[in-house]
Amino acid sequence: MKRVVGLVAAGAFSLALVTGCSSSDNSSSETSSAAPTTTTSSDSATGSITVFAAASLKNSFTELGKEFESENPGSSVTFSFAGSSDLVAQITQGAPADVFASADAANMTKATDAGVVAGSPSDFASNTLTIVVPPGNPKGIASFADLAKEGTQLVICAPQVPCGAATKKVETATGETLSPVSEESSVTDVLNKVTSGQADAGIVYVTDAKSAGDKVQTVAFPEATTVVNLYRSAVLKDSKNSETATKFVDLVKGPKGLAVLSDAGFAAP
Repeated sequence: MKRVVGLVAAGAFSLALVTGCSSSDNSSSETSSAAPTTTTSSDSATGSITVFAAASLKNSFTELGKEFESENPGSSVTFSFAGSSDLVAQITQGAPADVFASADAANMTKATDAGVVAGSPSDFASNTLTIVVPPGNPKGIASFADLAKEGTQLVICAPQVPCGAATKKVETATGETLSPVSEESSVTDVLNKVTSGQADAGIVYVTDAKSAGDKVQTVAFPEATTVVNLYRSAVLKDSKNSETATKFVDLVKGPKGLAVLSDAGFAAP
């Protein structure tokens, strides 16, 4: 009889030991010596994502993409840079993408209304316009009004593009009537027309002017402060890797992202 009791007690002890170990393993995934492997796999983003981003974000996002891949071994970020309106059109027509970063609120609203955005978009930066001219400023451009002078070869963004919509607002507010020789589909195309000598002046973002360095001369105009473009990002509903896409968006709006964007000349949202 004592032997039977002893076996039952031993069995109960063994069961308690097994149960205790199981409970310990489940609750110590973040604290036990085995935790780093589990935590790394859950916290580190893996797989590939495609980011559709406004052309003015090219330099900053390319740098952040490298930072993201460095922080998350096994991940890869592919970018498609273009005018925000073109990107919205591509996304709504089924182009595969995981993240959309717009240079204004209007185009992000278009994407949201079309039902392609998952959750709520995040504001992560802002930008303002400036005038760029060739080094030496041959035409003597000194103000927004000077852009309307006869004989000035002016290039601006098309109205549907964020930088073009902002330009139109300034034009309306000042009462000036601009007669551009070309309206481009992205702000980088405007900048290229000036740096290549095909235009006397162009209206771009301050960030684009900064990226061009000594290839252009900047002419600031006070009216630009009345039109500020707000940049927004969002994970897309049809993303095949929403977890990694979300982590990239978090990097962009986090301290490291803000630092990179600030260095490029972007202001806080």
